[in-house]
Amino acid sequence: MNLTKLFNQKPYKIGIALSGGGIKGLCHAGVLKALEEHGIKPDIISGVSSGSVVGALYADGYTPDEIAKLFEDISFRRMTKIQIPDGGFFRIDAFQRFMSKNLRAKTFEELKIPLRVVATDLDKGQSVTFTSGKLLDPIIASCSIPVLFSPKIIDGVHYVDGGVLKNFPVSTIRNECDKVIGINASPLVADKYKPSILNVAARSYNFMFKANILHDKELCDLLIEPVDMGNYETFDVDKGREIFELGYRTTSQMLENKLDVSRV
Repeated sequence: MNLTKLFNQKPYKIGIALSGGGIKGLCHAGVLKALEEHGIKPDIISGVSSGSVVGALYADGYTPDEIAKLFEDISFRRMTKIQIPDGGFFRIDAFQRFMSKNLRAKTFEELKIPLRVVATDLDKGQSVTFTSGKLLDPIIASCSIPVLFSPKIIDGVHYVDGGVLKNFPVSTIRNECDKVIGINASPLVADKYKPSILNVAARSYNFMFKANILHDKELCDLLIEPVDMGNYETFDVDKGREIFELGYRTTSQMLENKLDVSRV
């Protein structure tokens, strides 16, 4: 018996890491659909912000098309409520209720696929990866963009968007997987943008996030990064179906024309 090979065995064959990106995270669902059609399904998922939302729904048994359908009729105004600033300008109680209603699993342990959710501990200034226990609160924490949304308090600790320190959570699963597929929904493209408070804030955060994804991009065995995603704003919620289709088309073309799927 080859003992070196035995001790180097990793618990998961294929891991998928899903970046943040607001509504652009729906491209993750399109990518997952294309991967499925080529016989590729993850044994573990790591997600941050919108990537944690898509990752949780997928791990909960939703198909990629069902995930896209869930978000077709949402709007930022319906999912948030403006408040007197108390850590953030908007409350996301409606989004929390939406996720609570649609997530069948209430804990990480109930999911069909193991999931990692990345958030930022605002009190200690460090990235935290949730892997067990209650599912909903870490997802809401991971989506709580600073200033726009109030921090999410879990066990007395204030958490904000995981993308502040780790917007592309490849490293959270790299050492446990033979292969890692990374899906980056937020490639940095400095094009024109709408000068609203939401888009200015999201664009500023995207510039900040650029530095913390570079190392994780290098850790991927396969990086899927739809360049045209730069044409969409973080809160373009009415473009969800287009974004889903872009993720699907980009990945299908990669797998059909440029990639030997047997490598993954």
